[in-house]
Amino acid sequence: MKVSKDLPLAEITLRKYEKPYEMPKRDLVRKICLSTGLLQPGDSRDVIVDIFYVILHSSEELDSESVRQGVIEFRKENKLPLVGVAGSNVRRQLKRLRDMYFVEKVRNKYRIAEKEKISHIFEQKIEKFYLQAIISRVKEYIDALE
Repeated sequence: MKVSKDLPLAEITLRKYEKPYEMPKRDLVRKICLSTGLLQPGDSRDVIVDIFYVILHSSEELDSESVRQGVIEFRKENKLPLVGVAGSNVRRQLKRLRDMYFVEKVRNKYRIAEKEKISHIFEQKIEKFYLQAIISRVKEYIDALE
């Protein structure tokens, strides 16, 4: 007997937190990561926050090693433990940021997608495209059931 696996074609986690208030930029980036499912609540392994932060605040495109070095410097400046800064993990987290459309890879260098504002990326790529496709498919299942 063959059992089929239900593998999603796409998935997204969205969480609602309190309104943003005066908080350091790293905390704002952290809330974006938490709100979009890139980071799990209570997760102490939050290097994705610093990777996103470094790319957001870079005026140039960065290769993965430059991102890694930027993260190490940033974590040292902020007295954060140097956890999750292995090259392989940095590349894995960059892939996750790419999968969420926030970051793109151009000639082995990373940058914010199309050098756009994060708000525009979220609205165009996630809200209008990704989320709509998921909602549409859920509705198809509901219609098929009824």
